[in-house]
Amino acid sequence: MLEAAEIYKALCQRHKAEKQEKLKNARVAVAGLGGLGSHVSIALARLGVGHLRLIDYDVVDITNIFRQCYLLRHIGQYKTDCLKTQIAEINPYIKVETVTKKITQENVMDLVGDSDIVCEALDRKESKAMLINEIMEHCEDKIVVAGSGMAGTDSANRIVTRKITPRFYVCGDGVSALEDGLQLMAPRVALCAMHEANMIMRLLLGEPEE
Repeated sequence: MLEAAEIYKALCQRHKAEKQEKLKNARVAVAGLGGLGSHVSIALARLGVGHLRLIDYDVVDITNIFRQCYLLRHIGQYKTDCLKTQIAEINPYIKVETVTKKITQENVMDLVGDSDIVCEALDRKESKAMLINEIMEHCEDKIVVAGSGMAGTDSANRIVTRKITPRFYVCGDGVSALEDGLQLMAPRVALCAMHEANMIMRLLLGEPEE
């Protein structure tokens, strides 16, 4: 196995040392490890983000394979465990905390912990609104990057990143949802996830959207 210093040196060569030091010291929570959160988690691991807190209570089922970062051998296992194992195969020196619990209004602040940024990647609109509202109201030092509108087969160019406030960013087309009778398709969901990951990266590097 490669030593931590070897992996860090390679990351610095790719990303430059100043940027990599910021990423190494960053703390990000990913709330929901489905089509959005699983892709975001892997992207952040490839960036070398030093501390990841992965939150989900669900296990992998066969339908998850079609748009999430899981394999057939993961069916029946907790998503938190599967992602932690995959991240260890990318960079075993990232500190990964797993929280295998359902997020509720009562525990949300405890679950996101001391993270600098929270990636909202939940399925249900009620859960999304609850998490965002709780953090916006009770935690002035955290930034939320959320997803909204990625269902269907519409143009990839409609997926965008919007700055709502300095502490709240939304990625997606803002309109397409399962409630509209649309389906979640792997390419469009992954596009939205990469918008979230890219925005998180920019925020960690001090490059917020204007």
